[in-house]
Amino acid sequence: MSVHAQARRAPPPAPSGTAAALPLRKLSFPALGTQCEVQYSAPGGDTQAADFERRATAWVHAFEAKYSRFRPDSLVSRINAAAGRDWIAIDAEMEGLLKLCDTLHFMTQGILDPTALPLLRLWNYKAENPRLPTTEEIAGARALVGWKKVQRSPGKVFLPTAGMALDFGGFGKEYAVDIVAQLALDHGLAGALVDFGHDLRAVGTPPGRPAWHIGLEDPRKPGTAAGSIGVTGKGVASSGDYLRRFVIGGKRYGHIVDPRTGAPVSHGCVQATVVAGSCLQAGVLSTTAFVLGVPKGLEFIQACPGAEGLLLTENTRAQTRGFFNYVAS
Repeated sequence: MSVHAQARRAPPPAPSGTAAALPLRKLSFPALGTQCEVQYSAPGGDTQAADFERRATAWVHAFEAKYSRFRPDSLVSRINAAAGRDWIAIDAEMEGLLKLCDTLHFMTQGILDPTALPLLRLWNYKAENPRLPTTEEIAGARALVGWKKVQRSPGKVFLPTAGMALDFGGFGKEYAVDIVAQLALDHGLAGALVDFGHDLRAVGTPPGRPAWHIGLEDPRKPGTAAGSIGVTGKGVASSGDYLRRFVIGGKRYGHIVDPRTGAPVSHGCVQATVVAGSCLQAGVLSTTAFVLGVPKGLEFIQACPGAEGLLLTENTRAQTRGFFNYVAS
């Protein structure tokens, strides 16, 4: 999932009490294919901060080692390598994630499909010389895609056709953000902004301020902000194709592929941003809304209680009724 929201900290005001006087600490480390960052305040001081940072980094690295398709020894890679041959034993945690895949696939009407990796590999924007796949190649890849094809029994899973592959990239990073946000709560932190590659979850408030301010990247000028929003107790995610893409014959082909068509999204939407109750929810909604475009994407967001969103096309700006409540500038 491509996300382009930028977290930024506003200049601190003069301290006004104990909460305002707490320093804003920062934890930063590479994982999950991006830079992970947590800004937080710890009323318990250095010991509390060290305990949280140790637990958070350990959990993220263990999660990546187990579920990243880029790790040849991960559980996901072992399942993919055994496609068409063997069942692979899984534990309760993996069973829970596969049940989550069920829910997300149903909720998004098949737009989020954890078996879409053959299509993602076909439309490889990272290739030195990207090319357009043939109709036959697309058809072949689509034949390997379909969440309902995955066979599951208690304690084991099987991909029935060689070449099928699981990829949790559509929700894994957002899931991890929510877990680390919960760890921040469990450790009694006064406030935290968890930012994994600009998938975010805000917990509490920053020292001396009523909300965390999130800068929204301008897709026409990547690296700059086009306004900001203020949030607390919410997840924020954006999806777009203006960075991770290739251009052939003047046409842009982004990294977000619609498994229903087998091709990258190409209806003029450049960015979808969602504020929701969790980062996972925000990420799934933003990706689905981006694929659906305007107006169906906005309708999809509005059908989810408590979620608000903004969709930008090449020529227009459309938002849900309550998105303005978060706009700070």
